[in-house]
Amino acid sequence: MSSTLLEVTRAAHEDVERLERLIVKDLQNEPPSGKDRLYQSHRVRNNIETIIATSEKLVEIYEDRDNARKDEIAALGGQTATGTNVFSAFYDRLKEIREYHRKHPAARVVDANEEYEALLKEEPVVEFSGEEALGRYLDLHELFNQYINSKFGAKTEYSAYLDVFSRPHNISWKLKSTMQYREYMQNLLEYLIYFFQRTEPLQDLDRIFSKVEAGFEEQWADGQVQGWEKQGQENGDDPAQHTMIDLDYYSTVEELMEVGPEKLKEALAALGLKTGGTVQQRAERLFLTKHTPFEKLDKKHFAKGSRNPDQNGSTAVPQDINSLKDVALMEAKMKKLCDLLSKTIEQTKENVVKKQALTYEEMEQEREEEETQVDTESDEEDQQIYNPLKLPMGWDGKPIPYWLYKLHGLGQEFKCEICGNYSYWGRRAFERHFKEWRHQHGMRCLGSTRIVGEDTRTARTKQVAPRS
Repeated sequence: MSSTLLEVTRAAHEDVERLERLIVKDLQNEPPSGKDRLYQSHRVRNNIETIIATSEKLVEIYEDRDNARKDEIAALGGQTATGTNVFSAFYDRLKEIREYHRKHPAARVVDANEEYEALLKEEPVVEFSGEEALGRYLDLHELFNQYINSKFGAKTEYSAYLDVFSRPHNISWKLKSTMQYREYMQNLLEYLIYFFQRTEPLQDLDRIFSKVEAGFEEQWADGQVQGWEKQGQENGDDPAQHTMIDLDYYSTVEELMEVGPEKLKEALAALGLKTGGTVQQRAERLFLTKHTPFEKLDKKHFAKGSRNPDQNGSTAVPQDINSLKDVALMEAKMKKLCDLLSKTIEQTKENVVKKQALTYEEMEQEREEEETQVDTESDEEDQQIYNPLKLPMGWDGKPIPYWLYKLHGLGQEFKCEICGNYSYWGRRAFERHFKEWRHQHGMRCLGSTRIVGEDTRTARTKQVAPRS
């Protein structure tokens, strides 16, 4: 017997409910390590995507465009097209069921709880590069090489690049209007999106970007997008007008040459014309546009990839404005992602600076220690810390080295009579306690507000073994 449409519907609802319970149970467990937390997020994300796909199938079934569901419900009530009564329909269906189980005697109702429970221990495959270290750091080396080898970039160190890549508004908009910068920004945005999806799979990136786009449209209309304020996009201004030269004031090429080579170059670039040559050649090329319509200029005067006139004779200025707007929108999305990944960026900077002070052998040793720590991190949570000498605990929750214990004299006990014979271990702790509340309170109880001489610093010192 083939699965009926109603059975498929019931099974789909059951799968959705089981996945929902599985997500709740998974989120109730606190992961012991960052690696487990990452796997948990991806498991939940995969289950949510399965629920969405199953729900879309249910929507199609309930829409019932081919009336298959309606016909099947009618058949259950004996209302068939052939006029068969309800009892005949019932026994026909019972016969089909018996025939099916006769052919498939091993078919039984399977409890899927065990299968779904196994999903709680699943470790999804999440690809990270060695530099990313399971999502703890960014790997921007390819983008860094693209940045330093471009006209809009600068020769700098990788650690310095991590400080400036999230601030594109410091780059001139003339440099950002190039195709090279557009490709760089596309690659940077794609990488940040890909990294964010791997490290924060439960975040709704589409909703985040929709809010960014809404705010960007308002700022762009008002000309308030950071780094693009000069564009005047609200009134449809051409960005090239900021570098245009009013040729009505010049009657000869010689007069135009007095503007200077840089301004001539900027004006030619704004029009999409070639910017090379001597000052006179630049002036002659620009002066042609005074009496010759832009669409009738010889193609040899245009730079490659520039705004060449189309068949209708237009200069396609609106397309350039839209292109600049797309670049500015990519910048806005990139800045938002940098805000969300600010902690990871800071950790990446610290890691790069630390690596610069390490030798190759030390870097390899640290990498092996990190891998070992990641593998044993969850096991250490359940194990008791081995500390036979009863050494003090360090900032990392582990006993401090024995040499450090001896260096600071932590085996020496100092007792302060003013503090009620309270014990302080080590000279540093004893000297520091004079400014603490316990000693100050004892001094006030004795009727003194300040420490005079060494009499108040009397202490009984005793050399002892590591305390228990």
